[in-house]
Amino acid sequence: MTKLIGVFMAFVALANAVKVPVTIYYESLCPDSAKFISEQVFPAVKNELRDHVDIKWVPFGKSTYTTQGSEILFTCHHGPNECYGNKVHACAIEHIQASSYQTEYTRESLILNFINCMMKAGKNFPDNVYPGAKCARESHVSSWENIQQCANSTDGERLLMANGQVTNAFQNPLISVPTVVFKQQYDAKVNMRAQNDFLGALCKYVPQPQPKVCEAISSGVSIAVAPLLVLFIYLIQILA
Repeated sequence: MTKLIGVFMAFVALANAVKVPVTIYYESLCPDSAKFISEQVFPAVKNELRDHVDIKWVPFGKSTYTTQGSEILFTCHHGPNECYGNKVHACAIEHIQASSYQTEYTRESLILNFINCMMKAGKNFPDNVYPGAKCARESHVSSWENIQQCANSTDGERLLMANGQVTNAFQNPLISVPTVVFKQQYDAKVNMRAQNDFLGALCKYVPQPQPKVCEAISSGVSIAVAPLLVLFIYLIQILA
């Protein structure tokens, strides 16, 4: 029995090590995207669930692009400023790295903090100063110069076009902004729930044993733990 318990605990540890993949399709100046990220995603992921989720950010939304030779031309849902904002987000996701001198911040947490700050800034910039540098300082991101240079160059265009390709491969055109996909499987009902209860939607996919914040809202056996239980029962049968 001791051997079985050890095997089970090993599989529990493996389940905890696996982060839930989440893809978020959004736009840099979209009010609904800003509300969703700042009020749903950020508070859910910042603390309790930061080690349980792997977010792929895709800033593009309902934008379109065309190519003219080596030039890439974008038309964005909320105008040219959003095209620039989308490039800044794409470049930030590409260039932000964690520092060995700031062990309390991971690359993922730095990106989350920076994106949240940028989304909260919205369209209203005090003194018409773009909030990139300010958000970088507040989010402990040291690479604003690289991000800005990227956004103003063909690198930013290339990254944003890549986001467009990812978005179009998912839905063309994108039905709603933002759109959330858990574990690479789009579910319209889950996406709708996540807009107002991202934490509850995410916890459905977090394996057992769940963090306390998920335990408080979970009921029954999580769908994520079912394969683990089946495997455990099988091990009991062959090792008994």
